[in-house]
Amino acid sequence: MANISLMIGGRCADGEEAHLTRLAEMIDEKLAQAGAVGQTEPRMLLFASLMLADELHELRQRAQQPAAAPAPTPPPAPAPVPEIPEVLVEELARIADHVEKLADLLEQSASNA
Repeated sequence: MANISLMIGGRCADGEEAHLTRLAEMIDEKLAQAGAVGQTEPRMLLFASLMLADELHELRQRAQQPAAAPAPTPPPAPAPVPEIPEVLVEELARIADHVEKLADLLEQSASNA
C-alpha cells in the first residue's frame, strides 16, 4: 500500500493511517453498494458522499428520538404445585360425592314442601 499524506485545512493527518484506511474502505463499500464503481471519480465521490450523509442523517434522527421504554420484565414463573397424594384425592372425591347427594336431597325436599 502506498504512503498516505493528507493535508486538510492546513493540518496533516500523520499517525492516522489506519483510521484513514478504514474510512477509505467505508467509501469503497458505499460505492459498491450504490453500484457506482466504474463511474468517473467525481461521480463516485458524489455517490459515496451522499450515501454517507444519508447514513449520518438517519443516525442523528434516531439519536434525537426518545429512547424506547425497556420491555417489561416477565412475571416470575409460578411455583411448582406439589403433588397431592392419591389417598387425599380419593377422600376428596368421596366427600364431594357425599355433598352432591346431600344437595340433591335438599333440592328434593324443597320441591316437595
